Amino acid sequence: MQVQTLPRPLVIFGLSGLLPQAICLALVIQDGPERWVALAAACFYAALILSFLGGLWWMAAMLSGLRSGWYYAVAVLPSLLGLVALLPWCLGWAWPGPSLITLGFALLASPLVDRALAKQVQLPSGWLPLRVVMAGGLGIMTVMIGIA
Repeated sequence: MQVQTLPRPLVIFGLSGLLPQAICLALVIQDGPERWVALAAACFYAALILSFLGGLWWMAAMLSGLRSGWYYAVAVLPSLLGLVALLPWCLGWAWPGPSLITLGFALLASPLVDRALAKQVQLPSGWLPLRVVMAGGLGIMTVMIGIA
């Protein structure tokens, strides 16, 4: 991974963003009394990060002066997907395992938006490889939690 050109805090804090989901995964696998809290936290964390990514895409497109509505529409989708994924919790429905799996796959696919955006916007060198690691790790753990 070519991250030496990125600011060190960006890499450290970016990769540390995997820790909350790793903790949730460990608690879910242990199947102890914290399991339900960990499931809820994992679902909310995945939705939160996905929404955060949409904000990054919106800002990158705006600061670069992009006029195409495609980038702004794609930037809004993560927040809407996160809301829909959290509705089962909010409504007290049965366990929304499919929500975690959906959020996980959305996170796994998110670097594709970064790659498309990179064709129009100059992104820092090393950003795309770091995003693949961050999205891959978070997405895989989220899917694992969803099927656990």
